[in-house]
Amino acid sequence: MEAIRSEEAILEDLSNSFYHFFGLKVLHATPIKRGWLNLKWKIITDSGPFLLKQYNKKRYKLYNPEELNFAFSQQKRLYLQGLPCPGLLAYNHKVLLESDMGETFMVMEYCEGRVIEPGKINILQMFDLGRATGKMHRLLNDGTLSLKRTPQFIPQSPEERLEHWNVLLQQSKEMGKTSLITDLEIQLRATEEIDPEIFEGLVAGWAHRDLWVDNLLFQDSQLSAILDFDRFKYDYPQLDVARAVMSCALDEDLDGALASAFIDGYREERTVEQGYLTKSLQLLWYMESPWWINAAMDKHSVPPKRFAKEMNWLAKNLNNLPAILGNL
Repeated sequence: MEAIRSEEAILEDLSNSFYHFFGLKVLHATPIKRGWLNLKWKIITDSGPFLLKQYNKKRYKLYNPEELNFAFSQQKRLYLQGLPCPGLLAYNHKVLLESDMGETFMVMEYCEGRVIEPGKINILQMFDLGRATGKMHRLLNDGTLSLKRTPQFIPQSPEERLEHWNVLLQQSKEMGKTSLITDLEIQLRATEEIDPEIFEGLVAGWAHRDLWVDNLLFQDSQLSAILDFDRFKYDYPQLDVARAVMSCALDEDLDGALASAFIDGYREERTVEQGYLTKSLQLLWYMESPWWINAAMDKHSVPPKRFAKEMNWLAKNLNNLPAILGNL
């Protein structure tokens, strides 16, 4: 069994390998405590700051290295076309590197900015995020990449989803998990009422697929960076729109003005039809609700608790979205 190495030992190993690959010495390193399992540091070198990211071995097994490298190639393309995202350092055309001690890591430009708490963004920031998201989707789906693929998200039938909730509900009753029973009943009722037409006319395309507050940096009224393209795949760009709006515009309720600002910015880059955001949010709920409303909810850390809150809000308001959002 492989011994667990300390963060200090991993940083020393990566610093040595960083010098070997790029000829730069790490003068100072500050941990960035964000994300699941992977380690990150802001490093200061004699050529300025960079971000050093280690891929945890357990989490790395969940990735396909070829898909990761493809995602990074698209991040590089977006960066060169002016999207606010980090530039990536490559050695012999490789972004994913291996350290002397077998750690997988990468190095990127350090982007200034701050992460804003869920639901605490302002109108100008939301508009700029919408515009950047629209630009990202426009560039990713400009014909450079093939669009003849199967989207990552393949919706279950409503019947399958109802069975899923009923099984969980029965298990929760047997375990006496009262609070979970309430959440499951909310999801069950929403699934019974869902209009199957939300799955009609969806346009697939390349998307970021992880566009929430932890992966966004802002400076004053502007978006300074979209981070973490690890989950980039062919899917439904609408899901990016919905994920960003739910993460940034939902406090106790969804702020219609913020949602509208996002779509106004998005429309500067992409044409959207009436009801686009409403359908996007419904689709997001249908995809994500089983991820976050589950038997382990009582052990959720802060981000999954937030996502569960979003799914419950959507389930309660699914049929009210047109009234809340108007024509969006």
